[in-house]
Amino acid sequence: MAHNDPHKPHELERRGLLFVLSSPSGAGKSTLSRMLLDADDKIALSVSYTTRPPRPGEIEGVHYHFTDVATFKQMAADGEFLEWAHVFGNRYGTPKGPVEEKLAAGCDVLFDIDWQGAQQLYQEAGPDVVRVFILPPSIEELERRLHSRAQDSDAVIADRMSRAKSEIGHWDGYDYVVINDDVDTCFAKVREILEAERMRRTRQTGLINFVRDYALERAGGNKRRAAALLRGEESPVVGRGGVDGGWPSACAYGRCRGLGRWRC
Repeated sequence: MAHNDPHKPHELERRGLLFVLSSPSGAGKSTLSRMLLDADDKIALSVSYTTRPPRPGEIEGVHYHFTDVATFKQMAADGEFLEWAHVFGNRYGTPKGPVEEKLAAGCDVLFDIDWQGAQQLYQEAGPDVVRVFILPPSIEELERRLHSRAQDSDAVIADRMSRAKSEIGHWDGYDYVVINDDVDTCFAKVREILEAERMRRTRQTGLINFVRDYALERAGGNKRRAAALLRGEESPVVGRGGVDGGWPSACAYGRCRGLGRWRC
């Protein structure tokens, strides 16, 4: 079946993609992730496992799966993670099973992860991964944002700033880089990237059947002619009024060469 939704006849079936947002802490990836999830019902957040304790307001299974170090290590040893990394003294990992289920169903999966996780994810599932790096407009603005959040001590902020300079150095390992000097403008660019990547021919799993059906209809139900159309070949003609009843020899793709108009 070529279409996902009978009410949207030109929306083809497609394979989901893994959409990665990375940035230094404070550059806006979490805010952009929330905005994207609120605005688009075709993408779901990948819920990571972590060994850090929950922060106020965080819900088990919604924001993270909270676990202990021993359990996390066992899951990593059993190959249950697509990627995992140490971040600020804690472990974070993406479980394979839920992600693969969403992809197979044509749902996109959003990842709010650092460059280490993005690199591992790309090595594991390269063609399905789209990597977007969010840059702050300046280091000074990044530090101002971290202080304005009032979530961390000066020592933690200093550690985050030190790490940020290293993380920014990995910008060239991403497919897209967007500067977040205005969150609404940045969000619009991120959505444009997502929509364009969804339209890639290699992800349009329903495209082959759609084109075959189109060619068969154009060929009046004749499979031989439809195959010729798909190959970009002219359909053979067996003389005037021949048994094949083919198209004129000047015709390819149903367009009459040199005439600039449809004839058959």
